[in-house]
Order: sequence, then structure tokens, then C-alpha cells
Amino acid sequence: MASSGPVPLILASASPRRRDLLAQIGIVPDAICPTDIDETRRKDESPRARAERLAREKAAACPEAGFVLAADTVVSLGQRNLEKAADAEEAEAFLRLLSGRAHQCITGVAVKAPDGRVNSRTVMARVKVKRLTDQEIAAYIASEEWRGKAGGYGIQGMAGAFITHISGSYTTIVGLPLYETKSLLEGMGWRPA
Repeated sequence: MASSGPVPLILASASPRRRDLLAQIGIVPDAICPTDIDETRRKDESPRARAERLAREKAAACPEAGFVLAADTVVSLGQRNLEKAADAEEAEAFLRLLSGRAHQCITGVAVKAPDGRVNSRTVMARVKVKRLTDQEIAAYIASEEWRGKAGGYGIQGMAGAFITHISGSYTTIVGLPLYETKSLLEGMGWRPA
């Protein structure tokens, strides 16, 4: 249902990376509404299902009126999810697991319309990491860039030099696939002010 006037766009994320990605395509949220949901993985939940569920739950949890945009990125190595590293030791363990291997970055995107309808999509990108040296891992851990990032790394920073191949959308890996996000917003009736 298209709106008759400007309806606010609320981003249900505190991620500056997601705000920056939206700005690249000329979208500036009217408000930020970070949500606090239980992100515990459910038994037998696939990485793709988890990314979509979390995005939908984040959108639903935002009480703001308007169009609510939410996203969640899951990094998986096979069926193993690599969460946001809790500490430097876990971030190092993640980097050692990813070293010399390919993994998937799956981002779920959800939009809640003002009438309560929710629609979502998941987008996957495959990422190949070079074989990392102990020195590279130590320097990356010392940089603190791993904090708050699924899989213990952020491709938009120093870890970009570790990536040898990407199959899929770069913005999916950063945390918000732009083509799918804009299509989803427009499909739900959102229009820029």
C-alpha cells in the first residue's frame, strides 16, 4: 500500500556501516531504532533461515511508526555460524578457521510497513580468504577492527587485504545488500520524501 505523503523510514540498527551503505544510494533514515532481541541460534536452524529470522524479529521489535528496515548478517563456514567474536581470543580462532578457506556471508533484510506487513529476503555472498600468517592475524587482532563484526572481521577495513575472491554482492558482506534492500523498500510502498 503506497503512502499518500512522506512516511518515515526507521533503521532498526545502530550499525554505522548500514547507514553509510544507505547513504551511498541516497537514502537517509529519519530515525535509528536499534533493537535488542535474543540472537541465540535455534536447534537445527540453517544460517540462511537464521539471518532472515533475526532481520524479521528486529523489524518487528522496533516500536517506531513508519517503514522499519532491519538486517542481520550471518557468517558461516559450512553449517557453523561464526558470531560476533566475544573477545580477542575468539576473534583469533575465527580468523584461523577462515584462513585459506571460503565461507558464506548471508544477510537477511526485512521491512515492516506502517500497516504491520513484513517482507524479507536473504542474500548470500561467498568469500575466499587467503592463507593468513601469524603476524597478519596478530596485527588484525591488535587493530580492534574485529569488534562487533560477524565472523570476527570487517571486509571494509584492513581485512579487505585478506580477501582473494568474492562471488556475490560486496554490500551483502558489509551488512546490507543494496539492490535487494531498495527493491524490498519500494515493493512495500516506501517512497523517498
